[in-house]
Amino acid sequence: MANRGPSYGLSREVQQKIDRQYDPELEQILVQWILGQCGGDVTQPAAGRDGFQQWLKDGTVLCRLINSLHPRGQGPVAKIQASAMAFKQMEQISQFLQAAERYGIAATDIFQTVDLWEGKNMACVQRTLMNLGSLAVAKGDGLFVGDPNWFPKKSQENRRVFSEDKLKEGQSVIGLQMGTNRGASQAGMTGYGMPRQIL
Repeated sequence: MANRGPSYGLSREVQQKIDRQYDPELEQILVQWILGQCGGDVTQPAAGRDGFQQWLKDGTVLCRLINSLHPRGQGPVAKIQASAMAFKQMEQISQFLQAAERYGIAATDIFQTVDLWEGKNMACVQRTLMNLGSLAVAKGDGLFVGDPNWFPKKSQENRRVFSEDKLKEGQSVIGLQMGTNRGASQAGMTGYGMPRQIL
């Protein structure tokens, strides 16, 4: 990978806007959750955006996290190993992303590999992990470790079934949004504005 220098002009403004979306409080919640979820397999990262990025960059923490959300021995990532090679690190991040999508995260909520590996959009990485935590809480399969209140609750389906009689009863009612036609007439209507005067 080529080492990119500093950005200038519009590129710099865009990158600063992306960097401002990063939430240090959410970082603390995510670190606390990942440490609890993975157990003793994972060490504490350095504080801050750069420390968080370096902690997740090689993909091993992410792969351990997604494996911990499955029953023991049934994790989607079979081989997790730390490597200094960029290709291997990016491959492990990619394995995590594929496993997260199979777990139930929408494709639009998943970050790109370079967002994490190059540290270009760590706010997007945070959103993906937050969605993963919310989904793990919502599944309720007993594999989530931590406080369920750390993550927003996912909406659950609330299907309603009505009888045929009830549905027919609703067809005869005129809703208040539709207004009424009682007493409607054009009596008293006049033309709008003044008529055009021709001199």
